[in-house]
Amino acid sequence: MPAKKRIRDYGVKIGTLQTGPRNSITDVEGVTVGHTTLSDGAKQTGVTAIVPHPGNLFKEKLIAATHVINGFGKSMGTIQINELGTLESPIILTNTLGIGTAADALIQYMLESNPEIGRTTGTVNPVVCECNDMFLNDIRAGFIEREHVFQALQNASAEVEEGTAGAGTGMLCYSLKGGIGTASRVMEMDHGTYTLGVLVLTNFGGLKDLRVNGKAVGVELSEAIQAKEEQDKGSVIIIVATDLPVSERQLNRIIKRTVTGLSRTGSIIGTGSGEVVIGFSTAAKIPHEKPADRLTFSIIHEEDIDLAFRAAGDATEEAVLNSLAAATRVVGRNGNVRPALSDLLRENGIRLV
Repeated sequence: MPAKKRIRDYGVKIGTLQTGPRNSITDVEGVTVGHTTLSDGAKQTGVTAIVPHPGNLFKEKLIAATHVINGFGKSMGTIQINELGTLESPIILTNTLGIGTAADALIQYMLESNPEIGRTTGTVNPVVCECNDMFLNDIRAGFIEREHVFQALQNASAEVEEGTAGAGTGMLCYSLKGGIGTASRVMEMDHGTYTLGVLVLTNFGGLKDLRVNGKAVGVELSEAIQAKEEQDKGSVIIIVATDLPVSERQLNRIIKRTVTGLSRTGSIIGTGSGEVVIGFSTAAKIPHEKPADRLTFSIIHEEDIDLAFRAAGDATEEAVLNSLAAATRVVGRNGNVRPALSDLLRENGIRLV
C-alpha cells in the first residue's frame, strides 16, 4: 500500500515554526496514538486512543484543560478536567453513539491497572470525545464494541496513521473525506526547546469554504465538480499535547488559540458543528496520593506564551489539512460516497500552490 500523502507533499508549508521529526502529536515525548479501523460496506467507523504517557496515568496525572468553541457535542469527562485541571485517563475518540461503549471500556481498562479504584480511593474520570459519522456509517447498528477500544489502546505507538483511520474512518471534512490529522511545532525559548503537537478528528465544513494556506481551493473544486451546497452539521475534536511547563490556566489560554488555525482552513464554526479542544502538558506529573510535602512546579512566564499561541494555531491548521490530504475515497451506508481531496485535485488538474 503506497504511503499516504500529507499536505507538505503538495508543496504547502504552514507558518514559519519548525515541525518536530514526525510532524505529529507524538513528537511530544511519551505520547502515543492507536487506532481500530472498521471499514466494510455500511460499517465505516472506529476508535482512536491518545495515550499521554507510558506510565500509570491515574497515579501520575497531567496538567490539563478543555475549551468548547461550539458546544454541539457529547463529550465525556471534560467537567472534571475543568474543575481539577488534571487528566487521569487516556483520551478515546469514536462516533457519537459509541461513547457509552467507549467509556465503559476505558473504565475497565483503568480498573485493571488500578485495583484501588472504587475500593480505597475514588473513581476514575474517563475522557471520550465524538463526531457523527452517520453519512458513511450505519451509526444505529452499534458497531463499536469494548474490544475495539482495548485494541486501539494496545496499538498505541509513535507512528500515527492519518486520514481514513480509527475514529476518522467514516468522517467528512469540507464535504470531502476527512478523518485523523496531526502536526507539531517546535518552540525555541530562552530556557529550553519545547514541542507542541495537535491531533484532530475532522468532520465539519462545506466545500466552498475550504482554504489551503489562504488559497480558496474549495471554490475552485466546487466549480470543477459542480458540487451542491451542503449545510455544515459536523464537528471537530482537537487534542493538544505539549511538554511546555504551564499551569492549567496557561494551557487553557493556549488551546483556545487552536481556533485561529481552524478558521484559516475555512471553518465558520456553524451552529450544528461541535468544536471541542482538550489539552495536556507532560512537563509535570501530579501524584494521585497526597505526598508529605507540598508540590512544586515550574511554569513559563506569560511573556513566553505568544510563541505557544502561534504553535497551537499553525499545528491545528496543518493537522486539519493533513486529515484531508491523507484521506481515501469511501463508499459507505446506502452507497453514500465521499471523495478524497487527492483524487479531486488530480482529476481536475488543480494545484494547491
